[in-house]
Amino acid sequence: MQPSRFDEVAFFRALDQSGARALLIGRRALVLLGLPVLTADYDFWIAIDDIEPFNVVAARFDLRPTRTPDQARQHGRYVLENDEHVDVLVARSVPTFKGESVQFDELWKERVRVPLDDVHVSMPSLDNLILTKQIRSRPKDLEDIRLLRILKESRS
Repeated sequence: MQPSRFDEVAFFRALDQSGARALLIGRRALVLLGLPVLTADYDFWIAIDDIEPFNVVAARFDLRPTRTPDQARQHGRYVLENDEHVDVLVARSVPTFKGESVQFDELWKERVRVPLDDVHVSMPSLDNLILTKQIRSRPKDLEDIRLLRILKESRS
């Protein structure tokens, strides 16, 4: 494995300019919102038709996909990796652990753009970010939901 040329702000800028519909989810989204959590990777949910432009951006930063676009569509997810790790969800919808369907298109319509230096990062609204944390029921996801609800209350 060779070190990548990964630069977070440059990556988000290139992604924003690419036109790929990509939402930052997971703990890195919480970090950008100012919540006190730690994470070592990135998680994105991208439009199922935007795998190729997303991967073009990733390649500029030496990140390599673990699956072809067709394999990713079939499995619903893949990883970009080198010395950075990017989990990529590619599905039109996914169920929460409560059985509720979360639709990418709905999250995209209600997305927010959070500033980071001179770029804006697209991510789900607070309510929708909470929904994405309900896709799994790991203890850290439940803690993240608690923190997101506190943040939501503080903004009301």
